[in-house]
Amino acid sequence: MNLTPIELLKRQAAEQAADLVRSGMRLGLGTGSTAAHFVQCLGERAREGLTVICVPTSERTRLQAEGCGLRLSTLDETPQLDLTVDGADEFDDQLRLIKGGGGALLREKIVAAASQRMVVITDSSKQVSRLGKFKLPVEADRFGLVATRRHIEDAARVSGCFGPVTLRKDLENKDFLTDGGHAIFDCDFGAIPDPEALAAALNAIPGVVEHGLFIGLASAVIVADPEGIRILGDLDG
Repeated sequence: MNLTPIELLKRQAAEQAADLVRSGMRLGLGTGSTAAHFVQCLGERAREGLTVICVPTSERTRLQAEGCGLRLSTLDETPQLDLTVDGADEFDDQLRLIKGGGGALLREKIVAAASQRMVVITDSSKQVSRLGKFKLPVEADRFGLVATRRHIEDAARVSGCFGPVTLRKDLENKDFLTDGGHAIFDCDFGAIPDPEALAAALNAIPGVVEHGLFIGLASAVIVADPEGIRILGDLDG
């Protein structure tokens, strides 16, 4: 397996998370390039006899997990999970995250909230002193998007955040749609002075389905850097 240095770090973090998994566990599978390494690790262990039930957070992850031979379920069939392992676009030392770069933030947050523990796997490039370097994704209903964007901009200003709010496009320059059929605004706010206040303000907007601020969900972050593995938080939840 020829991996670039950054992909090798992601793989190392994924392998560390895979060591937390035991047969019989109910797992949430995240979405994104780092989470994909975790799915691959699970598939390798499944071929060696590991038996787990997995709930994927996106169609992309579902297809990969199926290809790896993992047993899949849904949250309706398996509403309580033992552990979710996912990546992050950004995290701080309080284990607050920005997620949604891959467009799966709603399902990722639903699955994380249904889990006893959420463990984030990442490389050290995603660590920040203050959230906001990565554009904050906000998932919105497609009805009334112009009005919803204005509400997002107003809520951001009240929370001390300023910057363009842009509707995400796909590779064909069409409106990007999530697996649930929603649009995504990418908010280039820069440093977010009060993530909790911004999260509450966004939650109050009727057209907003979900936002990419994951606060109070992660139990631990496994960080791989060239010097080795670091653990922030409590892996035991």
